[in-house]
Amino acid sequence: MSPRSNLYPTTPLTPLADAEAGLRHVFVRDLVLPARIGVHAHEKSGPQRIRLNLDLGVREGAAGLGDRLENVVCYEAVLDRVRAIVADGHVNLVETLAERIAQACLEDARVRRAVVRIEKLDVFPEAVSVGVTIERLNPFG
Repeated sequence: MSPRSNLYPTTPLTPLADAEAGLRHVFVRDLVLPARIGVHAHEKSGPQRIRLNLDLGVREGAAGLGDRLENVVCYEAVLDRVRAIVADGHVNLVETLAERIAQACLEDARVRRAVVRIEKLDVFPEAVSVGVTIERLNPFG
């Protein structure tokens, strides 16, 4: 864990893993990607670095894991989907990108809750990052 992680928590305050509710916590930490994002002319001329953190509250299956990949929400598949969304083209707002990622995660019926944090890393020289965190719930969960 980097020292920065201790100073700037990226996980939500309420637990996503909950034995009584049958939830496990699937997460991605500090994924840095080039993204075409922003409303200003200089942001539209090329990609800039973003950092993404993702927390998913996932319903555990009643049948158990059986040590089989298809019985879990695979973080590799989640990352592939996130990378595709980010690479899909220019987006004006980090809020829009966060909404798209949360929606994609919630398409898996096992995902009850998605917390998405996106930070633009190179906007202001005096700030480590700027960005947004959103939380969305699966209306069918």
